[in-house]
Amino acid sequence: VQEKKIFMVQGPYPTIRSLLRARGWVERKPSRVGSRVEQHRGNQKKQQLETETSDDAAEQGETSYLVRDRVPNFIWTNYLSAVDHQLLQQDHVVNHYARVGAFTTKEGLCLSLQNLPWIEQADPNTFFPRCYRMGNMDEQEAFIEDFCLTAARSLLKMALEEAGDRLMGTEQPQNSNKGPGERYVSHPMPSTAGSGSPLYPWLVEEALEVCEQHLGILEHQDIDRGTPFPCRTCIDWDRFLQDYYCVAHEGARMVLSRAQRKQCQDLLQRLAEQLPQLGMEGKLNVWILKPGAASQGRGIVCTTQLEEVLQLARGCTAPSVQEGKWVVQKYVERLLTIFGTKFDIRQWFVVTDWKPLTVWFYQDCYLRFCSQPFSLRHLERARHLCNISVQKWYKMSPDQDPRVPPDRIWSSKQFQAHLAQLGRADAWHQVMVPGMKAAILNSLRSAQDQVGFRKGSFELYGADFLIGEDCQPWLLEINSSPTMSPSSTVTRRLCANVQRDTLRLVLDRKDNPTCSIGAFELIYKE
Repeated sequence: VQEKKIFMVQGPYPTIRSLLRARGWVERKPSRVGSRVEQHRGNQKKQQLETETSDDAAEQGETSYLVRDRVPNFIWTNYLSAVDHQLLQQDHVVNHYARVGAFTTKEGLCLSLQNLPWIEQADPNTFFPRCYRMGNMDEQEAFIEDFCLTAARSLLKMALEEAGDRLMGTEQPQNSNKGPGERYVSHPMPSTAGSGSPLYPWLVEEALEVCEQHLGILEHQDIDRGTPFPCRTCIDWDRFLQDYYCVAHEGARMVLSRAQRKQCQDLLQRLAEQLPQLGMEGKLNVWILKPGAASQGRGIVCTTQLEEVLQLARGCTAPSVQEGKWVVQKYVERLLTIFGTKFDIRQWFVVTDWKPLTVWFYQDCYLRFCSQPFSLRHLERARHLCNISVQKWYKMSPDQDPRVPPDRIWSSKQFQAHLAQLGRADAWHQVMVPGMKAAILNSLRSAQDQVGFRKGSFELYGADFLIGEDCQPWLLEINSSPTMSPSSTVTRRLCANVQRDTLRLVLDRKDNPTCSIGAFELIYKE
């Protein structure tokens, strides 16, 4: 008590509890644990929590009467709301900051990164798939426009990739409804090829016109001006999207003249200079709809249909999702897979101060695999959501490559060995890690003014990344209270290590600035 070594742990953190006791700390049990769990339905089950908070009761009984009425000097909990801030003193250490939802909820991160260009000379489109809050009508309209423009770009890509062997020579596609200076209003029914697949000769011409107008806007856009929607009235967008669906998802064909082929190539090259996400967005226009503040993959849906996104966002009745609290984000279609399987990366980092912002990056991380082979033609959760809390409900598909680990987890060391076998050994340290660090720092800076700062606090976060075909990392989300459950041999070791090194960083280092902090690396201090 005199040494101010009283701690409280709430949640299934036996490693934290054990490490603190080994340092000579005394535990004060949290009160009303059961009601806290029911109030804050988090990542752990009530039974787990009660089991962890009741162990070694006899050992602690001798000292409990000395500490039961004292405020703990160190608090590690799942939720900041479990802490009575009025009782905290300046030297008390807590593992959470207030108002971190500005970057740890999907809706908060979406909004904060929209403001990043005003704060830093950084473009969120280079590391964060474009994202819209569906509860905001302006952003919902912007998403609809984005969906249509992405469809137009996708048509140009498909025209080049799939219609290259059906060039029409130098003749122009039929367009009987468009005279000089006239707008595209309607079109005849598509003609039919010998195979029975309908042909859409006017689609490429329309897509070219839309993308040309959009490129002109992009080349003259500045930071404080929104991007107006090109061709708002020049074509029938409902009809255009229906034709696009037929081509992209039902196998309908397009025809392409040689002149149009050159136009498509040149235009896509110029668009790539303006749109950092052109390469990763693919050609099937897949989007992912997420509850704005939920976790563990709850309520997430992948879709290629604009109507489905709008219907779900406007009328969804999923539990724990507030009306309008949805975000829709562009799916990374051109992603790196391992053995034909999608994976993501859980990367830890710690913030020990917000003024000045001080960030520590953990040099060990792990990969999470899906249980079914990757396919953009099938959008089941088992193929596309890597969360452990989602994948635990699925068995490994018989179609899955046998080299995918049975527990669906790899360490970053295993990943680096795999990259070396592919001849891309340098990609981890030269592209992926620097990209993850930059994305984390930009996210924190974008939300810095909104976080409730308190000296003496710290917080461990888990950032989730996808890796593109070009090895560029794409930030998906940042999690507060990342799970420490040992779901595999790899996570059992790494989760124990990151908890051990976090205590070294926030406790031991105060008394001994030169002590080991394990795998943590200081990557930023203002």
